[in-house]
Amino acid sequence: MEQIGNLNSLDYLIFVIYFAVLIYMSWRLSKGQVSEVDYFVGNRKMPWWAIGISTAATQTSAIGFMSVPAFVALKQGGGMKLLQGEFILPIAMIFIMVFLIPFFRKLELISVYEYLEKRFDPSVKYLLSSMFLLSRGLATAIGFYMAGIVLSTVLKMPLWTTILLIGGITLIYDTLGGIKAVIYSDVLQMGILLMGAFLIAGYSIYEVGGFGLFKEIVATKMPARLQILDFRHTGLGDGVEFSFWPQVIGGFFLLSSYYGCDQTQTQRELSAATLTDTRNSLIFNGFFRFPLSLLYIFIGLSIGAYAIEHVQFTNLVHSMPKVDYMVPIFIMNNIPHGFKALIFVAVLAAAMSSLDSAINSLSAASMKDFIEPLVLKKKKYKISFLRLSKISTVTWGVIVTLLAFYVGNISGTVIESIGIVGSAFYGPILAAFLLGVGFKRTTARGVFIGVISGVLFNLVLHFWFQEIFWLWWNCFGCLVSIFVALFVSLFDRQPIYSEISKYIIWNTELLKGERAWIPKYLILVGYFFLMIVTSWLIQKLF
Repeated sequence: MEQIGNLNSLDYLIFVIYFAVLIYMSWRLSKGQVSEVDYFVGNRKMPWWAIGISTAATQTSAIGFMSVPAFVALKQGGGMKLLQGEFILPIAMIFIMVFLIPFFRKLELISVYEYLEKRFDPSVKYLLSSMFLLSRGLATAIGFYMAGIVLSTVLKMPLWTTILLIGGITLIYDTLGGIKAVIYSDVLQMGILLMGAFLIAGYSIYEVGGFGLFKEIVATKMPARLQILDFRHTGLGDGVEFSFWPQVIGGFFLLSSYYGCDQTQTQRELSAATLTDTRNSLIFNGFFRFPLSLLYIFIGLSIGAYAIEHVQFTNLVHSMPKVDYMVPIFIMNNIPHGFKALIFVAVLAAAMSSLDSAINSLSAASMKDFIEPLVLKKKKYKISFLRLSKISTVTWGVIVTLLAFYVGNISGTVIESIGIVGSAFYGPILAAFLLGVGFKRTTARGVFIGVISGVLFNLVLHFWFQEIFWLWWNCFGCLVSIFVALFVSLFDRQPIYSEISKYIIWNTELLKGERAWIPKYLILVGYFFLMIVTSWLIQKLF
C-alpha cells in the first residue's frame, strides 16, 4: 500500500514562522486593553470588512477545507448535493438584518443572551446561554478533533500530542489579543486558506492529467456525485439526505440561528462601529460563501478523480479512521516541499480560525451571563473584569481541548458531526429570540418551557425517528418551541406592554430605516435564484 510522505526542514521552518507571527500579532493587539468591552467587542470599532472576512473564515474553514472535499469525493452517499445548503443563506441574512441585529446593536450588548434577560427574565438568559455553551463547546471540540487529525497525519505524531499542540498555540494568541486577535488573525488565515485551496485545486488537476481528462473522468466515472439539485426527495422518511427541501427549509432556520443568535457570530457583529457596518459584514457573507463552497467542492471532485485513477491512494485513505484524511494525504504525497508546508499552514489556519472565535465567545457568554452577575452581587470583592475574562478564556480553552479527545466518532465526517450537534439546539434557540422580538404576549415561563420542549422533541427525533434527516430538526424544534411557548403563555399573567415595548419589533422606530435597504435585499433574493440556476448549469457542464 502507498505510504504517507514526509515534511523536510523547510516545511517545519514555515510552520514555526506562521505560529510566531500569530503570537506576535496578538501581543501587539493586546496593547491598550482596559476593559472587557475592549477584550470581547474591540471597543465596538472593528471595520466591517474584517468582521465579514472573519465570519466567513470561522463558518466555512474548519468544516470546509477537509471535510467538504471528502464528503464530495469519497463519503458514501455524498457528492455535490451539499451545495444546496448554501442557497438559502442570502434570505437568512435578510431575516437577521430586519428582525434581530437592530435590537442587539441598539442595546449595546456583549452577550447576545442579555437581550433575553431584558425582554423576559434571568431564567431565560441562563437557559439559552447554557444551551449555547453546551452545543458550541461540543461542536468546537469536533472541529478541534479534525485539526488533530491533520497534524497527526502530517507530523506522524499521536493524536493527543497534536491536539495539545494546536490547542496551546491557539489559546496563547486568543487569550492575549481577545476579539481583535480573533478577527485579524482570521483575516490572515482566510488569505492563506484561499491560497492553499487554489494550490490544491491546481495540483490535483495537474495530477489527473489536465482539465479535459478531469472532466471526462468525472462525467463517466463519478455521475452519482455530480447531482446537485434534488427536488424529488424530502428527507422525511425516504432515506435520502441532503436533498433540496431540508437544506433550504431546515437550512433557513439553522443559518438564521447561527448568524443571528449564536454568540460566536453575533459577538463579531456587535464589534462593528455602526449598524450599517454590521449589515455590510452580513451582506458580504451572503455573497461570499457560495463561491468559496464551490471551490471546496471542486477540490473534492478533482481529488476524487485522482482517487479513481490511483487505487493505492484510495486504499490508503480508506485505511484511515475517517475519509477526512483524504486532503492531507493528497497534500503529503503529491505537492512539493515548501508549497506543501504553505498548504498545511492553510489547513491549520482553517481549523484555528474556528477554534479561536469559539473559545472567545464561550468566554464572553460565561462572563456576561454568569460570572459578572455573581461578582456584582458580592460587591465587597474588587476584581478586574478584564483579568477574569482572560481567565475564563483559558478555562474554556482547556475544556474544549479535553472534549476533543472524546468526540471523534459521532458521525462519518466532521461536517456531519457539527451539523448534528448544532441542529439539536439551533431551532429552539432561534425560537426564543423570535418569541421575544415578535410576540408581545409571550411570557418568560412560556419561553422557558417552549425551548426545553423543542430540544426534547429533537432528541426524540434523533433516537426514535432516525429516518427524518437531521436538518429538519432546526425547523421542527423552532416551531414546537414557539407553539408550546405561546400555549403556556396563555395561562400566565401578560407582560406590561410599556415595559417591553422597546424590545419588540412592532411599533418601534427600527423598521422605518429598512426602506433604504430594500434594493440590497432584492439583490440578495436575486442571488438566491442565481445560485440555483448556476448549480443547474454546473450539472449540465459535466
